Amino acid sequence: MRVLIVKTSSMGDVLHTLPALTDAMNAIPGIRFDWVVEEGFAQIPAWHPAVDRVIPVAIRRWRKHWFGSEVREERFLFKREVQSRQYDRVIDAQGLIKSAALVTRIAKGEKHGHDSRSAREPFASWWFDKRHEVDKQQHAVQRTRELFAKSLDYPLPEGPGDYAIADHFLSSPPPDAGQYLVFLHATTRDAKHWPETHWRTLAGLLKASGLRIKLPWGAEHEHQRAQRIAADFDYVEVLPKLTLEQVARTLAGARAVVSVDTGLSHLTAALACPNLTLYGPTDPGLIGGYGQNQFVLRPASGNNMADISPQQVEEQLLPLIHSGAPHREHR
Repeated sequence: MRVLIVKTSSMGDVLHTLPALTDAMNAIPGIRFDWVVEEGFAQIPAWHPAVDRVIPVAIRRWRKHWFGSEVREERFLFKREVQSRQYDRVIDAQGLIKSAALVTRIAKGEKHGHDSRSAREPFASWWFDKRHEVDKQQHAVQRTRELFAKSLDYPLPEGPGDYAIADHFLSSPPPDAGQYLVFLHATTRDAKHWPETHWRTLAGLLKASGLRIKLPWGAEHEHQRAQRIAADFDYVEVLPKLTLEQVARTLAGARAVVSVDTGLSHLTAALACPNLTLYGPTDPGLIGGYGQNQFVLRPASGNNMADISPQQVEEQLLPLIHSGAPHREHR
């Protein structure tokens, strides 16, 4: 059986889809997947053992110059790539009008997705041949696992889902695996940031651990923040700009991670690395870190991230640092 997945973004949503592929791989011998995903996240599906082909799409970039000659050419080539295979199933796990109209509609195969009561945008369900009701009051990972089970006709497995990507990185850990922590300090919304002064205080509190602290970044303003956090700490390292694959390898080797609500926090969860995520205005209940070794810290009252003190984070983090082996072994 060959299946096309339409799950284009965001990073967290793409990662949350992986356990559903593992379910299907275990339930249907020989099943193989192609995956349409936003170009910025195209590395992620390729890490899963059941994925054959990744088809990048650039809806975010194209919509800025939709009728420009270069974009028209890219859209033509994309359509030709999507239509180059006949699929047994096409599963739209995005549930948005733009993905259904621009991608799912043109694919060859029986189209499955959420029904109008379950889709993020009800009108998206009009493009599906088979529509499935999926309870919204469950974690995003479980929603997608249920959608795949109904679309591919196998019973939904009991127990937690398996991302099936950790071994891709644990098979060749970095030389200093287990000897450092990672601070994921960057996120998209100001209200989800933890104050830089708090990050610096936490770094000072953790000096006695003997572990180095690594700070990844993406955009230049995040680079500048990382440099301010690291200033005057010789054991805090601002990493060079890394690819997503390199960031994942760094996270896989960490003793533990402290993160805010960001896509890389979900990547940490997919790698089963001990992770303490700081939440303020967002609710982790339905979209928070899913998997082993994932912990949440929220303000005692209200949604102000600054109300989470560095001392509280240190108290929660130290047991994660000392609870297990210096680093996880490849299984």
